[in-house]
Amino acid sequence: MFIKSIRWRLQLWLAFLLACILTGFGVTAYQLQRLNRLHQIDEELDRAVAALAGDVRGRPPFLGPPPAGLPPGPRPFDSGPDFPPRRRSGPEGRLPRGAPDGWLDTREIRLSPPTAALFDNAGTHGLYFVVWSRAGAVLKRSTNAPPDLPLPDSPGVMAATGVRLRQAHREAYQFTEIGECILTGRNIGVDLAAVRRFAWWLVCAGGAVLALGLGGGWLLVSHAIRPVQDIGAAASRIAAGQLAERIDLADTDSELGRLAGVLNSTFARLEAAFAQQRQFTADASHELRTPIAVIIAEAQTTLARARSATEYRETVEACLAAAQQMRRLTGSLLELARFDAGQARLECARFDLAERVQACLDLIRPLALERQLRIASDLVPVELVGDSDRLSQAVLNLLNNAIQYNRAQGEIRVNTRAHDDAVLLTVADTGIGIAPGDLPHIFDRFYRADPSRARAEGHCGLGLAISKAIVEAHGGSLEVASQPGAGTTFTVRLPRNAR
Repeated sequence: MFIKSIRWRLQLWLAFLLACILTGFGVTAYQLQRLNRLHQIDEELDRAVAALAGDVRGRPPFLGPPPAGLPPGPRPFDSGPDFPPRRRSGPEGRLPRGAPDGWLDTREIRLSPPTAALFDNAGTHGLYFVVWSRAGAVLKRSTNAPPDLPLPDSPGVMAATGVRLRQAHREAYQFTEIGECILTGRNIGVDLAAVRRFAWWLVCAGGAVLALGLGGGWLLVSHAIRPVQDIGAAASRIAAGQLAERIDLADTDSELGRLAGVLNSTFARLEAAFAQQRQFTADASHELRTPIAVIIAEAQTTLARARSATEYRETVEACLAAAQQMRRLTGSLLELARFDAGQARLECARFDLAERVQACLDLIRPLALERQLRIASDLVPVELVGDSDRLSQAVLNLLNNAIQYNRAQGEIRVNTRAHDDAVLLTVADTGIGIAPGDLPHIFDRFYRADPSRARAEGHCGLGLAISKAIVEAHGGSLEVASQPGAGTTFTVRLPRNAR
């Protein structure tokens, strides 16, 4: 399913993150816009309530004819420069002195011109006000005030302004010290509609940003996934047998570029390994074919007619020699296979390398004398930890190689010495040398710089490969330097302690 695709997983995660971010931003922006608009409306209503409260508190309400029962003449609660409003102090003394009973429910309230100007707009969305007495009777109201306007509940603190939202009306109210209620409000339907339009704008803008983000994310993910697809396609072609296939990436400094470089190196090694395996199989078949052909030919010739005992003996000896050659070849191949698989066991112990090299020289000295070669050795006692038998095998291979490719009346020089934490063994000859074109391949299996000569002498081209495998199994290295016509030098570098 598509949900298993990395591309779609990344795309869905990107969509989820963008949706969360845009939703959070949109909700926050909407709430801030709504609260800011309501705050502006509340400030407008607070100013209107304050103006109304000033008119209700600061002016005596009797500007017309005196209430019934009061004597004619000036009254202490009339307005005018000579009669400022007076109030009695104390919790029970908030009425003007001399006011009759019931006066609070019937008094007339007049607004000052600045306050009246606040309520000049009598439209649907203009400010309206209502003033109630402490008994709940309406003392004054604007013409655009809703007819069924309920009296608000007292906030519990006199002169404190309360705010309420009633359907599409926002209202602020205040109770005076004598219990009268002053309320002003207006229809905020237009403001709420504007806030809703702002919310729709946010939704549209968020949708556009989400679409752009997903489109950009798709392009970005596609660009990021393309190298992975190229890597997979190249790996598939290599798995199908196209071992020369490589991953082509322009951006080699990125993580995927470095991965592609590592994979290309791996593919190159795989190609080389397969090529080596094919060559190895062909060479092994070729090497085994010769002794098998000898055995078959000798057996067929012997069986063709009766032979003497001497002839039978010669045939058996020829078959035995061919079989021994096959055994040496298969033994060498088995040993290399163990080193390749990491299954070669090393019996490590401390020993003196000079002593083992001297023992190897004693073994090959008759062969060197037969070829009229002189052996010069400078063996400094050096101790190391390793498999002495395996290392002796590697030394014998190098010495045999020096004898085989040396010239008559030549010389073999062998040295051992210590260098820092390593032990060095040098085997040099004065032979024909190795051509520069052959030098990189002399450690390859079945490789011979002079194939006809090596095969004639019974060599199969595995000695140097085995020597190199033994040295590397000890954590060391085997290096070669040669000059055609001047000789060849092999240098073995071994750590004092085997790995």
